[in-house]
Amino acid sequence: MPAHRHLVPPLAERGHLKLTESELREWGEHLGRSINPPLLITLTGELGVGKTTLAQAICLGYGVRDPITSPTYALVQEYSALRSAVFHIDLYRVESPDQLTNLGWDDILVSRALILVEWPERAGSRLPEDHLPIDLDYIVGDATRRILLAG
Repeated sequence: MPAHRHLVPPLAERGHLKLTESELREWGEHLGRSINPPLLITLTGELGVGKTTLAQAICLGYGVRDPITSPTYALVQEYSALRSAVFHIDLYRVESPDQLTNLGWDDILVSRALILVEWPERAGSRLPEDHLPIDLDYIVGDATRRILLAG
């Protein structure tokens, strides 16, 4: 399933859409501090673009104190924070939206938690429309920065 790709605005070169890894982490931590649950955030982008790095930063800013690991193999990681539970979900290995039932998808969506979903396009029609989409993309010729589009 191809990920939805944003069109990069023509003035992006003059704006601050291109972030280094440290700027991406800082942006994520700031977002995490400002979140009020329940909130579903989707993280879209190619392999290795920084989705998990951003998810870790958001969790850190939100108040998760446990080590935040990639859920690529577990598919779902649950963390505790003062404001709510946090679910970090990686759907990369999910082949059909029907498989979400086995992950407890419906219960997670109604849990009044912060939910971060990598590879959300694999949820198909089971992805609620009411969510915050964040897309990361590579910059051709610049391995040190990523394009970040949110909202």
